[in-house]
Amino acid sequence: MLSSLFYFLAFVSIFFAFMVVVSKNPVHSVLYLILTFFTVAGHYLLLNAQFLALVHIVVYAGAIMVLFLFVIMLLNLNAEKEPINTNLMKFAGAIAGGSLMLVLIAVFSKINTLEPAHAANTQIGLIKNLGMVLYTEYILPFEIASILFLVSMIGAVILAKKNPHTS
Repeated sequence: MLSSLFYFLAFVSIFFAFMVVVSKNPVHSVLYLILTFFTVAGHYLLLNAQFLALVHIVVYAGAIMVLFLFVIMLLNLNAEKEPINTNLMKFAGAIAGGSLMLVLIAVFSKINTLEPAHAANTQIGLIKNLGMVLYTEYILPFEIASILFLVSMIGAVILAKKNPHTS
């Protein structure tokens, strides 16, 4: 069951990544990239890394892709203003892609098996275990980081506030 889910997620992930590259519309490309990030998060869930999957969704699909969308919309990309790709550039791209494909084939031909060499620990990556370590062993650095974030937030508010005595 898990192997078929893995192969399904891998196929969907590769398909969406391919659509990112071949899509003519940059907004559609970003949306396909978001879907690719969701499939990668599905792989993290299969590896029993729930926290990493959640952070991956929040950081990449939530924050960075929103920034990409804003930049694309602010740039106002038009097809008329795009540089014309010459045949030499297309040939160089085909050579570079073919070289990458040869390197990947060489690397994957050296892989003997996809099975792990030892039994996997099923408790690694759980949020409960991460919280226990974070709030026992690393409580002091955690609290110092939270105080640092609080002070920087207060400083940003003070700096952004207009001085009522000027103008």
